[in-house]
Amino acid sequence: MGRIGKEVAGQVISFIGLVGVAVTCGIPMWRVTTFIGANIVTGQNIWDGLWMKCVMQSTGQMQCTLNDSVMSLSSDLQAGRALVIISLIFGFIGFIITFIGAKCTSCLDKDSSKAKVVIIGGCLIIVSAVLILIPVCWSAAITIADFQNPLIISSQKRELGASIYIGWASAAILLIGGITLTTSCPPQKDMYGYPGYPPAPMYPYAGPGINPAAYGPVYAPASSQPYTGTGTYISSKPYAVPTAYSARQYL
Repeated sequence: MGRIGKEVAGQVISFIGLVGVAVTCGIPMWRVTTFIGANIVTGQNIWDGLWMKCVMQSTGQMQCTLNDSVMSLSSDLQAGRALVIISLIFGFIGFIITFIGAKCTSCLDKDSSKAKVVIIGGCLIIVSAVLILIPVCWSAAITIADFQNPLIISSQKRELGASIYIGWASAAILLIGGITLTTSCPPQKDMYGYPGYPPAPMYPYAGPGINPAAYGPVYAPASSQPYTGTGTYISSKPYAVPTAYSARQYL
């Protein structure tokens, strides 16, 4: 898969994950009532969410009340409010950053800079997946523990709602999208002549440069005289005639 196709696939997958996180944050179905024991027919179903609590009557009428007080919520839902909002912020910022560094855009000039920006956006999306996974797993663990607690009466027991399952799926989708984006590694070095990389730089040839010879004065003795081609040479030093050698017989 080419780099452009990989980036587009990662962006689409990440967007689907962000929509799932928004649905998890909005719908009030983190905990729902269930049929337990002899309680086969119930007159109403109770849904607990991060922002509101809803009661559905057997007639189909639904009434929802906003949770104005944070202290009225359990500890997992209180942390879930903050972590889900932070997850949405991280995911949205990472999703926008990936468009800035996309190869099909011209916001940045160098391919290595574009790839690094896309990797940063992918890392933010992975962080968003981890942040949504924490409150979902925490709430699921508390709900299961309360359901199996014999000290809690049957009417107060809750089951896992649809928001928990949507949160798990959203975290998995965000992880896949973030990992897909972070695999757009920048080139380690320039590869001239390879498709997608600029050609080797060309330097103009200015030709041979002018190298003037360095001329300087030549030293000549003051007593030198021009050569005339006539005259005799008389040495100023007396010349001694070599002594004569007597003939000898050589063997």
